[in-house]
Amino acid sequence: MRKVSMITNGKYLERRCLRVSRIAIITFFFFNGVLTSTFSTRLPAIQAKLALPSGQLGLALLGCTIGGLVAMNIAARIAQRLGSKMMMIVGSLCMGLSLLLIAYANNLPFLLMALIGFGAGSGAMDIAMNLQGTDIEQAYGQPMLNSFHACFSVGSLAGALIGSVLATFNLSPELHFLAIVGIASISFILSSRFLLPPKVVQKTVGRDKGRAPQLGLRLMFLGLIGFCVLLSVGAMYDWSTVYLSGTLHMDAGLAAAGFTIFLTCTALTRGIGDNLTKRFGAAVLIACSCALSAIGLTVVLLFTWTPIVLCGLGLIGIGLSVPFPLTLSAAGRLSTRDSGSALATVTTWGYAGMIAGPPMLGFIADHIGLRLALTVVIFLCLLAALCAPAARIISVKVEALSAIKTEVD
Repeated sequence: MRKVSMITNGKYLERRCLRVSRIAIITFFFFNGVLTSTFSTRLPAIQAKLALPSGQLGLALLGCTIGGLVAMNIAARIAQRLGSKMMMIVGSLCMGLSLLLIAYANNLPFLLMALIGFGAGSGAMDIAMNLQGTDIEQAYGQPMLNSFHACFSVGSLAGALIGSVLATFNLSPELHFLAIVGIASISFILSSRFLLPPKVVQKTVGRDKGRAPQLGLRLMFLGLIGFCVLLSVGAMYDWSTVYLSGTLHMDAGLAAAGFTIFLTCTALTRGIGDNLTKRFGAAVLIACSCALSAIGLTVVLLFTWTPIVLCGLGLIGIGLSVPFPLTLSAAGRLSTRDSGSALATVTTWGYAGMIAGPPMLGFIADHIGLRLALTVVIFLCLLAALCAPAARIISVKVEALSAIKTEVD
């Protein structure tokens, strides 16, 4: 009887440790979103402070992109050796320090170096957080990555709201960033001790060497889904308000409301995405979501009546909310030894789409108009839906190791 009680207590401690680790990763996702949107909301003030023309500001922002893409691949290799926990701590502190340097930058070279550091910290966090999140959801044995990304979306909305209010009261970016970085850094440090240590999760994947080419092909299709989905997300971020105000001639308030509807639907759907994944499976959910976003964008481009257009934007937000987290989750299950490289590959493809897509659409719009240019996004959503079978969960056996459970003799 006593031995049974000890085993029960061991299982309880294991579940409790996993629950605390889940709260810790949620904290990291939330404050990552806060830091990202904090920077975005005060960018006009920083531009005005340095008197930078748009071209020079664009050059500086390119440094953020380059830093992120380079850091993603480096972080994946380091995380594979030292664990995602270490990279999350390093990435978060680098991101916070760089945000302070951005606020205090007094010339373009200084700003460029700070933005490279901010992009590098953000890229390292993206890889490490998704690795940690994949490990946690596999230890639980159920989908969770969508809920983590939902916390990022909520953090982004919170950071944008705080930034808008403080900008209205003309609080300096220096004081604003100092307060946010202070709160975020304390949260990161306190939460980091509860993250899963290296090699906590052991995966046994049902495959043999003869199936390696199939895994490579599966990874290629997952990367293609990531590329199409994040390109579509980037198009909504950069061109939706332009389309509403310029092509449909809505006033600025309605155009902003349309984008807010898109963001809100994205965050809310991610919140229930894990339950939908349990019920329908990742492949089916990705296919249906991408098809729904294609339908929503078709509605936006075909109709001009404001309520219908706003409903279409809501459908796009719902459709583009869950495919990328599900794609990352599938990539994390592809390899027992090198899940970091698989995640880095899919993430790099995705962010390449987000970076290259909006300028490409702008170039096309110059020749055929924005409405026709955005039809490209419809076809990309449908292409992602066709690639969805690559996200089927392969046979995975997950065991939490002794680092988080009590050994019972």
